[in-house]
Amino acid sequence: MLQKFRSHLHTKLPFLQEKRLLLAVSGGIDSMVLLYLCHQLDLSFAVVHCNFQLRGDESDADELFVKDICDALHRPIFIEKFVTAAFAQEHKLSIQVVARKLRYDWFETIMQNHDYDYLLTAHHLDDSLETFLINITRGTGLDGITGIPEQNDKIIRPLLVFSRNEIEAFAQSHKLPWREDSSNASDKYLRNKLRHHVVPVLKELNPSLLTSFEATLDHLQQAQSMVADASRFVYKKVVEEQEDQLKIDVTVLQTYSNYKAYLYHWLRPLGFTDWEVIYELIVAQSGKQVLSETHVILKDRGYLIVYAQQQEPKEVYWVQAQERDVKIPLKLSFCPVDDLTDPSTNTIFVDESLLQYPLQIRRWQKGDVFFPLGMLGKKKLSKYFKDEKMSLLDKSNTWLLCSDNQIVWVIGKRADDRFKIIKQTTKILKIQLQE
Repeated sequence: MLQKFRSHLHTKLPFLQEKRLLLAVSGGIDSMVLLYLCHQLDLSFAVVHCNFQLRGDESDADELFVKDICDALHRPIFIEKFVTAAFAQEHKLSIQVVARKLRYDWFETIMQNHDYDYLLTAHHLDDSLETFLINITRGTGLDGITGIPEQNDKIIRPLLVFSRNEIEAFAQSHKLPWREDSSNASDKYLRNKLRHHVVPVLKELNPSLLTSFEATLDHLQQAQSMVADASRFVYKKVVEEQEDQLKIDVTVLQTYSNYKAYLYHWLRPLGFTDWEVIYELIVAQSGKQVLSETHVILKDRGYLIVYAQQQEPKEVYWVQAQERDVKIPLKLSFCPVDDLTDPSTNTIFVDESLLQYPLQIRRWQKGDVFFPLGMLGKKKLSKYFKDEKMSLLDKSNTWLLCSDNQIVWVIGKRADDRFKIIKQTTKILKIQLQE
């Protein structure tokens, strides 16, 4: 398995060799095998361990176990305790949803604060099969049956080419230690029910189930790629992007027999879910509309008009002087520095003496203007968005950082020239968007 892992990294994930990595290690068999493999290949990594405090002494014992292993291997480790149950109750969310949110938010913070490049998790082929079955059970589109992606931005899952049996055999043959999570034996969760009762039957019916599943995933992923290509092609024929809305030509759209699939592909990212009502808009009278949490679809004669809902004026957030971290509505950090490093779309440097506190974070509004860094004169934000060929979704998700109603930063996109660093600047403030 070590040789197969080395070969897989070399052919599919060669960039990991030179990167700083975080390994999510629970102490279970899967993550302990991942830890051992990465250690054997001498990759540059640290370990992150979450104690969700859901199993009392068992959770604390898992934490101590992982820490002792990392100490023995001379690998750095980050540990965080979460009050998961209380958080779930307060926000009326399931334990699973809360645990996932808490851990990935924390992983992201560690990566940002300590300059790690990628997070590695120990998901394997059986996990992908179980996720496939879960999504089928609940109802899903093509995205839900293409398996767990090996790479999702900065999250890498290098064990997806291995089965649970391979991982268990490797751990046993190398006498690797691991911890058993008692909750895995319970049928309380759907994943466990499928793992204990459905997957074994499927494997009995087809001993080569995982091999067949891998082939199926490959076909589905290729089909997904074709769907994306077709969607982009038809979009150009049917949709007109205007300054603050999309116009979908219903007449042209209906010339495609599978037009419902295109509507689903275009509108799902905008939060729409009531598809039968949306499809009925095609033949509805003018004035009918459907709303998502953020957008509106309006039937207007031969068009479906899609636009962002008017934002309430109250959606404004304030940043006080000396406040260094903001988490709502975006994660921003404010840090005084002595000199400049390379700026980017996610990091700007401003002359703090020019700022008037409290700063304001708000949505962009019609009529907003700013002075793009490096350009002479001002520019309407709407014109800037058009020049940058930003989609309706991108524009609707744009936030501004303002000082006394002057735009300091179109966050994540472009800084304003009026607050730039000059030779006379004595107070440099680094502002960073933590995605």
